[in-house]
Amino acid sequence: MFRKIYVGRNFSDAINALRNASTNPSNRIQEFREKLNTYSNDILTDSFKRHHTYLRISITERCNLRCTYCMPVEGVKLTAKGGILTTEEIIRLAALFTKEGICKIRLTGGEPTVRKDVVDIIAELKKLENLEQVAITTNGLTLTRQLPALQRAGLDALNISLDTLKVDRFEQFTRRKGWAKVMASIDLAVQLGYNPVKVNCVVMRGFNDDELVDFVDMTKDRPLDIRFIEYMPFYGNEWKENKMVSFNEMKKIIRQTYPEFQALPNKLNDTSKAYQVPGFVGQVGFITSMTHNFCSSCNRLRITADGNLKVCLFEGDSEVSLRDALRNGTSEEDLKEIIRKAVWGKKKQHAGMFNLSQMENRPMILIGVNQRDKCLFKTKVQYKKHKLLENVSWENYVSYMNDFGQHHQRVARMYSTLSHIDETGKANMVDVGGKNESKRIAIAKGEIQVGPVISKLIAENNVKKGDVLSVAQLAGIMAAKRTSELIPLCHPLNVSYINVNLKLNEESHLVEIIAEVRCTGKTGVEMEALTAVSLAGLTIYDMCKHAATTHNMKITNIELVSKTGGTKGNYIKK
Repeated sequence: MFRKIYVGRNFSDAINALRNASTNPSNRIQEFREKLNTYSNDILTDSFKRHHTYLRISITERCNLRCTYCMPVEGVKLTAKGGILTTEEIIRLAALFTKEGICKIRLTGGEPTVRKDVVDIIAELKKLENLEQVAITTNGLTLTRQLPALQRAGLDALNISLDTLKVDRFEQFTRRKGWAKVMASIDLAVQLGYNPVKVNCVVMRGFNDDELVDFVDMTKDRPLDIRFIEYMPFYGNEWKENKMVSFNEMKKIIRQTYPEFQALPNKLNDTSKAYQVPGFVGQVGFITSMTHNFCSSCNRLRITADGNLKVCLFEGDSEVSLRDALRNGTSEEDLKEIIRKAVWGKKKQHAGMFNLSQMENRPMILIGVNQRDKCLFKTKVQYKKHKLLENVSWENYVSYMNDFGQHHQRVARMYSTLSHIDETGKANMVDVGGKNESKRIAIAKGEIQVGPVISKLIAENNVKKGDVLSVAQLAGIMAAKRTSELIPLCHPLNVSYINVNLKLNEESHLVEIIAEVRCTGKTGVEMEALTAVSLAGLTIYDMCKHAATTHNMKITNIELVSKTGGTKGNYIKK
């Protein structure tokens, strides 16, 4: 009987856990029976008697932002469209879970609003019996256009992510524009009667920890619940302990301005520790996954966009595919058994802050990318567990891994010195978020050979299109300002000074171009200076192209003359 009911569990571990739970033999037997009875009757209660009533469903892996703490700089490999749960599959799974006791469902992503049928999904979820609340977590970028329809479909609650109240920092965090749209979405949510409107803010030292009080001020006269989230480690987000601002430190910072900042009562399963400045309309919450975990009262389960059931955010090896079971025609009873085993196997708590930072975990945006697709295991124990290698001999596996390692060493050698190319050879925008600002200056030069006829026309200011050198100078200045729009992987910079100087050399029949660009920032202005020279030369070419000797014009010798500032030191061309 035990073998049949306790499928998938380690028998000896279970016995030892029960043996340690009580010193009274009769109590042990009773506890053992209770656990077996719980396992056989309730698919949403785990072996630590935590009953799960909250299901988070990711409906897409796609996102219209590229947040630094969520997505690796090199980007992520998305699941093919056919691998993502369909609307019908989402509703079928949701119906099964609500029938068993789930009363709250939250739609997440990726960014859930980029899925075209998000309104339809919400409307269908609202038809399910026993479901008390449908919520969504969104970056708010397109919410002003979508929220009225989402509300009509039945959306009960929403969380909007916003990590900074400064426009430039928003673009640095998200690698995209859109701060004003997010702020407008928060305002609209309040106007439409959502109370509270939850605002999620991931706090990172040196990035936005100086804005904590500014966020608290937002709760003064609006029904907002600002939720400060401790920075958590995920694959590719370069988590470091010194980047994380702890719950206690955040409280200390806020109390320097608001000494009366006080705790509020919390419900049993709340992940957020509630606080408030007395007299303020809204409140503040702290999600303390790293320093004060709430694993003992966790009532959350997750289904990933590709259909994996995930019982804990930080247990990548415990995922089971509900999508595959659905598509293989698995019955509802067998689906329930799959869920039962997964939930029953949930650990008492996650590994802890320091261990988590050393563990292999997927990027936050891909919570649930199947680890089989990410890498091949490298030990014989892992080899035996790897389902894809059941028919592969250990010798062939070792041979393959050797070839695999040599291939990646070759790739690393090929691309290790190219900052804008990742290990796969794909384009890669450099993350400068961790760099310090400094004064940067770059000077570039170039020339355009125009020939004697055009040289004379320029000298006499007799070109039909006007003053060639003045127009080219303006073009160079404008080009420097818009370099990041012209060159895909360039960072947008607040340039403080641009000077483009053009000089006609009548003896050599060429125009010499020198551009100097300055800024105070985290990356240099070499590209701005080179772009200024290039566009100034092209402008001269364009203004003079109707002359008979156009084919003799040639833009040449564009090069960087010098740069100062930055961690790599100064450069002056010899």
